[in-house]
Amino acid sequence: MQSSNFPRSIRAQALGLVGWLLITFAAAALGAIASVDAAAFYTELIKPSWAPTASVFGPVWSILYLLMGVAVWLVWREPQATKQALGLFIVQLSINALWSWLFFVWHLGAWSFIGVLLLLLLIVATFFSFWKISRMAVVLMIPYLLWVGFAAVLTWTIWQSNPMFL
Repeated sequence: MQSSNFPRSIRAQALGLVGWLLITFAAAALGAIASVDAAAFYTELIKPSWAPTASVFGPVWSILYLLMGVAVWLVWREPQATKQALGLFIVQLSINALWSWLFFVWHLGAWSFIGVLLLLLLIVATFFSFWKISRMAVVLMIPYLLWVGFAAVLTWTIWQSNPMFL
C-alpha cells in the first residue's frame, strides 16, 4: 500500500487512529448487541470452577479491543502495510463479532467452538502478517491471542457440559 503521502502527517495519523478504533469498537458493539442477555444465559450454564464470572468479560474485552485498535493502527501507518495484513485483521475481527451471536443468541455450541478455533487461526495469521510490518503491533495483540485461547478451552468445556442449552 505504498503511497505518496508517507510519512503520514500527524493529522492523518490521528484520524487513522480514530478510524481504526471506530472500526474495532464497531465490531465490539456488534458482539455486545448479541451479548445483551449474556450474563443471564451464562449464569444458567454449568461452568468449570476456573470460569470467570460474567462481570469479568466486559472490562477484559474493552481492553483487548483497545489494544487491537492501536495494533492495527501501528500497522496501517507504516509504508509497508499491506492489504493482506489489514484484510486479515478485518476478517478476524468479523469472526470475533460472530462468535457472540453463535454462542449467546443462537446457542450453537459446536459452531461456537469451530468459530473460536477459526478465530485463533486467523489471529495467528494476522500475527505473521503484522510481524513483518510492526513487531509492537504483535506485542499489543498477545493478550488477545491468550484470551481467545482461553476462550476456546472455556467454549469447549461449557459446550460439553451443557448439551441441553448448546
